[in-house]
Amino acid sequence: MAGAGVKVLNTRIRSVKSTQQITKAMKMVAAAKLARSQGKMLAARPYSQKLTELMTELAGKAEIAHPLFDVRPVKSRLYLVITSDKGLCGSYNMNVLKLAQKTVDASIAEGIETQVYAVGRKVAEFFGKRGYTVFDKHTDFGGEANSERGNLVGNTAVGAFVDATFDEVRVVYASFISTMTQQPVDQALLPIAPDAMSSGETEEDEKDSNLEYIWEPSQEEMFATLLPLYLKNRVFMTLSEAFTSEHAARMTSMSAATENAGEMIDALTLQRNRERQATITSELLDIVGGANAL
Repeated sequence: MAGAGVKVLNTRIRSVKSTQQITKAMKMVAAAKLARSQGKMLAARPYSQKLTELMTELAGKAEIAHPLFDVRPVKSRLYLVITSDKGLCGSYNMNVLKLAQKTVDASIAEGIETQVYAVGRKVAEFFGKRGYTVFDKHTDFGGEANSERGNLVGNTAVGAFVDATFDEVRVVYASFISTMTQQPVDQALLPIAPDAMSSGETEEDEKDSNLEYIWEPSQEEMFATLLPLYLKNRVFMTLSEAFTSEHAARMTSMSAATENAGEMIDALTLQRNRERQATITSELLDIVGGANAL
């Protein structure tokens, strides 16, 4: 029986070691994707900040009407929810989905026609299985944000707002704070509020905004050109933050899984050694007992 126990433990140790190799490889892949995604996000921030600064300057000085500023009584609302396509990233998806379901249910309870725009296989499956109306979905982004995907999501949201399919568009995603911390947030996307554009300004941005710009052509034409760019850039930055959060969560989760596998291997090895020692001791006792009988 003891020998059989050692064989079972050896099998379990080999199995856990195989799992540990997989989780270690996934951790390295997630770390590489995190570095690439975070690099893209940080590289895009100066452009985003400057574009926001120009838009704030224009919105504050020009009385301009634009469909994206059109504030209407909210009778229909679209929630853009961003999760991952794959799992194994800890509580990342569940935290976003819990906030999304809470806000969507609250919107429905207000008597507002509410639909979900799903970016990520997890959110599409979550709301689809529960009977919510899914306006559109993308399940093949694979945690990679680029300008084409930003434009695709942005154009879909803008089109649905401009043609009055929805009176308001909100976005629920995980904001990237640090490698260890990702915060689910619910933010308004459309209509654009001029105050919201200046809410993220730093003191340095405020100093720059005091500069006097010379606009060519007119402020109205510049505003009409820059506003769609601003919105698409905002969607792109949102996707970048969400996917960076995904890779950070997966790296942290796989790191913890690798450490747990190591601890389990140590515990099983200790148990196996005890079983083996007990087997040896039992055999020695049998030999000594036989010798004494002779």
